Amino acid sequence: MLGSFFGQLFEATAGWGVEAVFLRLLLATIVGTIIGLEREFKNKGAGIKTHVLVCIGAAMSMIVSQYVYMQFPGSAADMNRLGAGVISGVGFLGVGTIIVTGKNEVRGLTTAAGLWACACIGLAAGIGYVEGTLLALVFVLLTFIVLSRIDSYLHRISKTFDLYIEFEGRSGVKEFIKKLHLWDCSYSNLQLSKGEADCRDVAVTLSVSLPSINRKDAFIEAVQSLDIVSFCEEI
Repeated sequence: MLGSFFGQLFEATAGWGVEAVFLRLLLATIVGTIIGLEREFKNKGAGIKTHVLVCIGAAMSMIVSQYVYMQFPGSAADMNRLGAGVISGVGFLGVGTIIVTGKNEVRGLTTAAGLWACACIGLAAGIGYVEGTLLALVFVLLTFIVLSRIDSYLHRISKTFDLYIEFEGRSGVKEFIKKLHLWDCSYSNLQLSKGEADCRDVAVTLSVSLPSINRKDAFIEAVQSLDIVSFCEEI
C-alpha cells in the first residue's frame, strides 16, 4: 500500500503540469532544508535559507527548461542549457563563503561544495527525477555527518599539521626555530605576520611533521609551555 502510494507520487512528480511543478518545488525545498539544517547546527556561513533558495532556484531553472521544450517543440531549445548555467553560475555563492583568516586558515570550502551539490540536486528535483534527488540527498548527508567524523579523527591523529604561534618579539621566533631543529620533527611553509593579541607580538604559521602518529597533542603542549610563546593553537 505504502509502496503504491510512493510510486504514484514519484510518477506524478516526473510528469508535467501544475501538480508536478508543485511537487518538484516542494521536493527541492525539503532537500534544501535538510542540508541547510545540518550546516546550521554547525554554525556555518550558509544555513537553511541559503540552501533552500539555491535548491529552489536550480529546480526552477530545469522546470523552465522543460516548459520551453514542451511549449515550443519545434524550436531548437536545449533543455540542458539553463542547468549548465546554474552549475557554473552558483560558484559565485561558493566563493562568497570561502575566506582566509588572519592566521592563513582557509574556511568555507565544505560549505561552498555543499552549495554547489545542493544546486545540482535541485536540478534533479526540477526535472522530476525523484529517485536521483533522494539518493543524492542521502549521500550528501552521509558526507556531512559520517565522513566529517572520519575526517576529524584523521586530522586529530595526523603526523602533519599546521600551527599558529604568537611570540613577544622576533627574538622568540629565532629561539623557537633553534628548538625545532633540536626536536624530533620537521617543519615547512613558515610565514611571519603581526600578532592578533598585541601589536608588538610576532605571529608565525607553519606546517609541522612528526615521525609518528598520536604525538601531536604532546608536541603542541610542549610548544605552549615555552616561555617565549604567548599563544599557540592548531589551525
